[in-house]
Amino acid sequence: MTYRELWQPLVSRYTEQEAKAVARYLLEVGYGLSMADILSGAVERISSDEMGKNRRRLLDGEPVQYVVGKAEFGGRLFRVTPSVLIPRPETLELIEWEVSESFSCNEQERILDIGTGSGCIAVTLALAHPNAYVEGWDISDEALEIARQNARDLNAEVSFRQVDVLGKFPTEVAAWTTIISNPPYICKKEADEMESHVLDQEPHQALFVPDEDPLIFYRTIAQYGRKALADGGWLYFEINPLFYRELTKMLDEMGYFCIETRKDQFGKIRFMRAKKR
Repeated sequence: MTYRELWQPLVSRYTEQEAKAVARYLLEVGYGLSMADILSGAVERISSDEMGKNRRRLLDGEPVQYVVGKAEFGGRLFRVTPSVLIPRPETLELIEWEVSESFSCNEQERILDIGTGSGCIAVTLALAHPNAYVEGWDISDEALEIARQNARDLNAEVSFRQVDVLGKFPTEVAAWTTIISNPPYICKKEADEMESHVLDQEPHQALFVPDEDPLIFYRTIAQYGRKALADGGWLYFEINPLFYRELTKMLDEMGYFCIETRKDQFGKIRFMRAKKR
């Protein structure tokens, strides 16, 4: 199979530019081929049966990151399966905000990532703060196994724990300096506006919240933060832009201050942080 024979059928699902990008990702990340290799015919030396299966998966709408089993995030490759969300570049902006505002030399730093998924937040923060204690929580056994593999692969010191934050939090006093989370925040009524490869392929448990209670995870995490954050500790959230006003009001009423929002690279209000008094 040639490079053209790989990408050209994908135009039925993507634009030509997107189809080529997907094919390049498959070849570069999955097979270690450079663009020079691709143009010099290296694709033809890969099993046609194998490439045909990959192409069918892509034509069926499976994200190329799941086909390859890896997603690029912050210059690193993270293992991903359909048990975890594919890391988004917006989430990297949240991490960069936290890193730019923290003191990585502080050996007492204790960071908690709630809803860790692939572990991309926890692992990236652990590598950015080598003196910090970092912990990641998730309800999913499958996600936690992927997160642990990513921590091992990338030599990051992270502890992972299965926790259902809508059920019961651990009772020990943690004194976290930072709690960071990209929780489920998409209302089910928004599903019609989502791209099919996200809606059909990625885990709904990590995406959706009830229409009648879109702040359920933020409220629960913020309530936990009132008990478990150290004085002066920070909450960092990735948020649904539709509800930033409601979330700001809720955090203010809970007693948080220094509440700030930031826009993502697409100009949407996507991040919020708040400080515990």
